[in-house]
Amino acid sequence: MLNQPATFAKGLYYAGWLQARGVRIERGVTLLAIDGDDAVRGIRWRTRRGASHTLDCNAVGLGFGLRPETQLADLAGCRFRFDPLNRCWLPERDAAGRGSVRNVYLAGDGASADAAELAGRRAALALLEDIGITSNQREARKLEHELDRIAAFRAGIEHAFAPPVNTAQDWPDDLVVCRCEEVAAGTMRACIRSGLATEVNRLKALTRIGMGRCQGRMCGEAAIALLAAETGKPLADVGRLHSQAPIKPIPITPMLYDDGVQVQPEEAHDE
Repeated sequence: MLNQPATFAKGLYYAGWLQARGVRIERGVTLLAIDGDDAVRGIRWRTRRGASHTLDCNAVGLGFGLRPETQLADLAGCRFRFDPLNRCWLPERDAAGRGSVRNVYLAGDGASADAAELAGRRAALALLEDIGITSNQREARKLEHELDRIAAFRAGIEHAFAPPVNTAQDWPDDLVVCRCEEVAAGTMRACIRSGLATEVNRLKALTRIGMGRCQGRMCGEAAIALLAAETGKPLADVGRLHSQAPIKPIPITPMLYDDGVQVQPEEAHDE
């Protein structure tokens, strides 16, 4: 992580800032449950030594690492590969950002989740080169070097703060995995144990997990983890959710005008 000393120092500062203000930091714990019915009442967790703890609270924030938005690359037909460091599928690309499909360039959140500005500049230079416009090769090499440094830092972060794995087998059957379609872990388990689903898109077709508004962004990783746990397969062997258009559903409101002034639909004249 010393490849990015300023970022590393910032992380140490944040941790120290929290501790100096009495904010409790626990490491190496296993989350057992988030208690509550209509609202969060508290959490229960277990330390690496097996001691159980509880904490009353009214909100919980969960993070499972950075996850890129690769749906556009998927719809463009790009090849994907499973990345063991990130524990997810990423589109293939070269050091300059060229995808596996001709004239498709990938950068930032659409490809990994790192260094969007630097990766975008490098991809732009590759595009200029491919259409016959001389680009700054010195700048290109400098960008690639910086991107390599950031990738090394990211590897350190992922190893130091790896998200929990092999916890899906402990999820209770009434745990809601897919909030959009209200699919519980028990429903998924029943489908998997029946032998009808050994791949995540088959599981999606049978249970509707990942078919809701979030298009699997909130539940996709959990569904894959549960499928891998139930089948005994590694994450790379249970597949990835295929993207579908529209990537992000948005409301379409008609633009109505009255004497050149935009008005809301309910304010428009009958004519």
